[in-house]
Amino acid sequence: MTRKTLVAGCGNIFLGDDAFGVEVAQRLATEDLPEGVKVTDFGIRGVHLAYELLDGYDTAILVDATPRGEPPGTVYLIEPELGEEIRAARAREAEAPLLDAHGMAPHEVLDLLSSLGGSVDQVLVVGCEPAEVCERMGLSEPVMAAVPQAIALIRELLEKVSLDDDAGLKGE
Repeated sequence: MTRKTLVAGCGNIFLGDDAFGVEVAQRLATEDLPEGVKVTDFGIRGVHLAYELLDGYDTAILVDATPRGEPPGTVYLIEPELGEEIRAARAREAEAPLLDAHGMAPHEVLDLLSSLGGSVDQVLVVGCEPAEVCERMGLSEPVMAAVPQAIALIRELLEKVSLDDDAGLKGE
C-alpha cells in the first residue's frame, strides 16, 4: 500500500518572506514526484489544510517561513513532537479564544485537525529563516536563494518516506 504524503506550502504572499512555503510548493508542484505525494499551496488557508489532512495522510510536510534567530535563508528541518505540540496549542487557544482562519500557524492546524478527530502519523516542517516579513510581494535574496535547497531537502524526505514504504511492504 502506498503511503500518502502531503507537502503543504504555507504563508502570505503579501508579506515578503512569509511567502517562502508558497514559492516552494508552486515550484515543487511542477516536478515529477513519487506516487502518493500531493503538493498544494495552501497560502493562508489553515482551516483548508486541516480539512485536507482529514483525508488520511501518513506524512505531512509543512513548508513555511520559520523565524528562529539564524541568518536569513537558513533552511530548517523541524520534527515536532505531535502530542507536545497539541498540548501547547490547546494552552495557547485558552488564551486566545478566536480562531483566525487566515493566519494559522502549523501547531494551530494540527490542533484543529485533532479537534476534528483526525491525525497524521508524521509531521515535518521545512522552514526558512526570513529576512523581512513586511507588506510587500516577493522574497528577499537570501530566502529566494534558499528555495532550491528546501526543494532538495523535501525530495530527500520524500525518498525516505518512499523507502520506508518499500521496506514495510517487503517485510509483510
